[in-house]
Formats: sequence, C-alpha cells, structure tokens
Amino acid sequence: MAGGQRARWPASTLTNAWLLAAAVLLNTQGIIAQKVQVEVEVEAYPTESVTLRCQFINGGSTKLTQVSWIWEPVDGQRDNIAVYHPVYGQSFPNPLFKDRVAFLFNNLENPTIRISKLRMSDAGRYTCEYATYPTGNEQGTTNLVMLAKPKNSADVVTVQAGTKSVVVAQCVAADSKPAATINWISSVRGNYSTSTTSGPDGTVTVRSEYRLVPTAEDNNKEVTCMVDQRTQERQWTKSLRLSVEFPPSVSIAGYDQNWYVGRSNAELVCVFNANPPPTAITWKSASGPLPDSVVVENDRLSIRKVDDAVNTTFICEVKNKHGANSHHINVFVNETDLSRPDFLRDIHHFLKKPAACVDEKWERHI
Repeated sequence: MAGGQRARWPASTLTNAWLLAAAVLLNTQGIIAQKVQVEVEVEAYPTESVTLRCQFINGGSTKLTQVSWIWEPVDGQRDNIAVYHPVYGQSFPNPLFKDRVAFLFNNLENPTIRISKLRMSDAGRYTCEYATYPTGNEQGTTNLVMLAKPKNSADVVTVQAGTKSVVVAQCVAADSKPAATINWISSVRGNYSTSTTSGPDGTVTVRSEYRLVPTAEDNNKEVTCMVDQRTQERQWTKSLRLSVEFPPSVSIAGYDQNWYVGRSNAELVCVFNANPPPTAITWKSASGPLPDSVVVENDRLSIRKVDDAVNTTFICEVKNKHGANSHHINVFVNETDLSRPDFLRDIHHFLKKPAACVDEKWERHI
C-alpha cells in the first residue's frame, strides 16, 4: 500500500467477527453438553421409587469406556453410587444405597437407574458421567427434589370465658416439603399466628393457633382451618366447634300471672345456659320448705293444685364447676281465674259504671 500504511479492518467488521466466533463456540459447547441426555429435574416421594434416565447420544466415533452415577447431597460431598463397566460389570459402592439402586439396562448407551425405598435425605444432584475416548469425560445432571405430603390435623382447645386473649383452636401441617400454608375462616372475631419448625430430613412442620377473648356467646361457634400445599390435589379443610366454658346464666319461665286457687297443672321451668352442663339444679322457696303441692323434677317445678301456700317466691339455683347462679320469681295467687269470660265481662261492665259503684261491685268479686 502507498506510503507504507498497513491495512486495517473496519471496526464494525471486527466486532461482527468476534460475535460470530463466540456464537460458534457456544453452539459447539451446547452440542457437546447434549451428548449426555438427562432430565433436568425429577420429583419423588419417600418410600416410593424414582427412575433417573441417562442416554449417550450423537456419539459418532466416540468410544464409551465406563459410566458412573455420582450423588451430591444437598449438604454433603459427591460420591459414586453406581458404576457400570462393559467388562467388569456393575458396582454399587455407596452403602447408603445398598439394595436400593439398580441399572435398568445392562449397556453403556442407556445407563438409566432406579432408586427404590426413597428417603428425604436422598434429595440432591445426580450426575451421569461417562469416561470416553478421545473427548474425555461427558456428563449430565438431574436434580432430585424430594417432596412430602403434610400430615394435617386440627383441634379445639377448651377454654374458660374471660377477659384475656387465649388459644381456642390449633391447626398443624406436619412433616411436609415444601412447607404448607395455613389460613382460617371464622364466624367469631379473632386472629391467628403461624410458626414453622424444620426437621433434620428437610421437612417442615407448620403450626397455627387461633386466638380470641372468649365469651359465653362464642361457645359452639365455628372456625375452619385450611391447609394448602403443592403435593395436595385439593385444599385440606376441617371445621371445628369452639368449646368455651362458663358458669350458668339462669331465668324462670312459665308464670303467666294467673295462678288462682284450685288451678291444676301450673308449672315453672328453670331455663339455663351453662358449659359444662350443670352438676346440680335446686328449687327453693323464699318462705321456707317447698309447699306440699309442689313436685320437682330436674329443671321443672309443677304444682298439682294451686293453693295459698303457693303464694311465695320460688328460686332456681344452677351449679357447674365454674360457679353457681340463681333466679327468682314472685308468684301471686288469685281467688278467681282472671281469664274467665264472665269475669272479663264484669270488668268491662264495671268500667262503664261510676267509680263508687265499681268499687262496691269489685269488692264482691275479690
């Protein structure tokens, strides 16, 4: 060239040349890596079996000498678990896999293995490695992911009504991998907290506690635990009825304010709400012993025939292990049945009379 100048390639041409060379190199490496065909990831469960596939493809003139399966646990050192040599046969040097690993095909081109009686600790990287000539070692790696279905349970916790927040229900998803997720739905106002514990085999136990300030009204209300985890076909749920204990609340029903002398089959009922159920239901009279005409059967007080002795205050007391409560009612005995048609007619007639006449006639009735 004139002037002794050296030839120069345009910058853009050099850049394109480098990119082309890099692409060829990467493509060549990809082809080489694909000579050993394996699955990238396999999932399995404890106690079951898993097949780890391996095949040498596009070998061409490559000579296969020996193939080995090398296990690299999640936390640990690489170690041979299975070796195949066309002359010397099969070898299984790792005692952890004794009688659990086997070659499915007795040849170098397809050294697929099966591992049985799987354990959670079998998780890790499994490399199928060939010794070849003239290219040297070729390999492919499969990641074995061990999964575990959760052992789910949910229970209520019996509590006493009070003013502090306490645990009223628990839900556990035990020994799963990956960890489960727990949620609650509830007809009461409460909240929940969740904790996790990792096991030595890589499984996780999730515990959730539902809390509230329990009242008598919360007893028998429903809460539902819901567990989600990837190994479950559907969401696991369990509904629970809360168990809140409290002392009795008491009232008396049955008095219609028309108990009159001679009336039969009058009855009072002791109405209560208690958890646990009462240990004792007691009827009393404020004026002393119960009248002779009274019959008591558990929560019912019956009067065979009303007389003046029934003109008193009746008391019902209910007890359980958390305490006792009572209620009373004042019974007034009339001389006449206030619901009689002739009595009502007279009342209506009296209301039309002057006050003096009404007083005189009323006195004769009562």
